[in-house]
Amino acid sequence: MNTALPTLIAQARGGRVVRTPFLNGDDIDRRLLSGDDLKHRLAGGFPDARRVVLTLYPAHIPEVDSGVAVFRLTPEAGGPGWDLQDFSVHLRSLGLKEEQLGDLREERGAFLVAATGKAAQALADLTELGGRPVEVEAVGESAGRGSKVREVVVPSMRVDVVGAKGFGVSRAYFQQGIDGGKVRLNGSHARASSEIREGDSLSADGLGRIDFKRVVNETRRGNFKVELDVHK
Repeated sequence: MNTALPTLIAQARGGRVVRTPFLNGDDIDRRLLSGDDLKHRLAGGFPDARRVVLTLYPAHIPEVDSGVAVFRLTPEAGGPGWDLQDFSVHLRSLGLKEEQLGDLREERGAFLVAATGKAAQALADLTELGGRPVEVEAVGESAGRGSKVREVVVPSMRVDVVGAKGFGVSRAYFQQGIDGGKVRLNGSHARASSEIREGDSLSADGLGRIDFKRVVNETRRGNFKVELDVHK
């Protein structure tokens, strides 16, 4: 990222809408994005995207678009089959800027690409790739099942507790993911005993991402009702 995140935050608080190129989502410290005078939007085109675009804007603006589009590219049938690596090689041959391309996915003989800026326009206009005609369809800015804000009750703020409850899996199953290094808290490998706080982001390979929004209240039995933004 050419401009440091604190600089972009200052620009947004000063009244501007600012947007990054695609970044590794785990590299963004989401704790810096909190505050009543600042809003932000993270979008990668897929609920569990690794590469995302961060848009920052002042709180008085109701909403902004994500700047991310997802395209489905379907090569003409009849030629040799492509796997994801083949498709990636042909895509790079277009000379598009890497920072304007997000995640790539394979989908039943077609390929999904997240893009922004001039790369998105180039893909929308594409008619041929790797010497083969391709059909291009814009499928929106959020492919997949999307995100859902959930309120759940947990006995503690431990990562293993909140993660299992938020994703709707057993605590033992989620613990296996932690032990296997597949769970990250704010981009770093998480420990089961680590505590998650407002503004933190918890990602798990194969499950998605949880953005911890707030503690709604504490129940009479000492549990906590928390609000989570769950991306699957």
